[in-house]
Amino acid sequence: MPEFCAADTLYAAFHGNMQVPPLTEKMPDLTLDQGYKIASEIHARRLAKGEVVAGRKIGFTNRTIWPIYNVDAPVWGWMYDSGVHDITSDGVITLPLLPEPRIEPEIVFGFKAIPSPEMDLTALAGCIDWVAHGLEIVTSLYPAWRFTAPDAVAAVAMHGALWVGPRLAPTADRLEALTTCGITLSGPDEVAIGHGVDVLGGPLMALQHLVSQIDRMPGAEPIQPGEVVTTGTLTDARPIAPGETWSTEFDTPLLSGLSVTFKAG
Repeated sequence: MPEFCAADTLYAAFHGNMQVPPLTEKMPDLTLDQGYKIASEIHARRLAKGEVVAGRKIGFTNRTIWPIYNVDAPVWGWMYDSGVHDITSDGVITLPLLPEPRIEPEIVFGFKAIPSPEMDLTALAGCIDWVAHGLEIVTSLYPAWRFTAPDAVAAVAMHGALWVGPRLAPTADRLEALTTCGITLSGPDEVAIGHGVDVLGGPLMALQHLVSQIDRMPGAEPIQPGEVVTTGTLTDARPIAPGETWSTEFDTPLLSGLSVTFKAG
């Protein structure tokens, strides 16, 4: 399967709410950089259709879940205005029509300055305008969530949509709490536990990794002021369905949990 055909296939699958076999079934030697090239071609198609970049998502930063998904590296992908929303006061969220949707509790950053690869964590923190807790809805264009890291990055990094909670000041103590915090994700008859440190050592470290990897996507520009970056799930992702209520709770008062109810799209 030529790479341009792979981009066509995944673009059609995403916009048609369909699933396709993993690319690596026909392209067993697919590399992560080739996956980024396919993703860049899909991105070009979306921009040509009028979509507007809202920011980036980092996937698979939580190393505790790598064995579950058969991946061995973080990946990143684009987010667009059409899929990034603030959580409303009533917490009701329309669940997009996506294959096998799952929920991921994450830490989200908004930017006021352009971060660069040579920056240390202190300098990176100085680029952040606000920090928030958010919920990413992820999707698998491949049946049963079976794929490799190159498959994942090619498939828009498994991103479906992002809902962002209240924006908070990036104070030194709050940024420190992002690493030391624990979080509980609760839904119908199940609970998942996670920690900030699981995300590549902390969300700021995940951001640092993203900044160092942006040029793996052909034509990708640095993160711009006004962009949003979500840094990866703090727990394992959980399947979700309309009618369900899910909530999160942190073990620190510096971060606030969320409660949302999904309605059919």
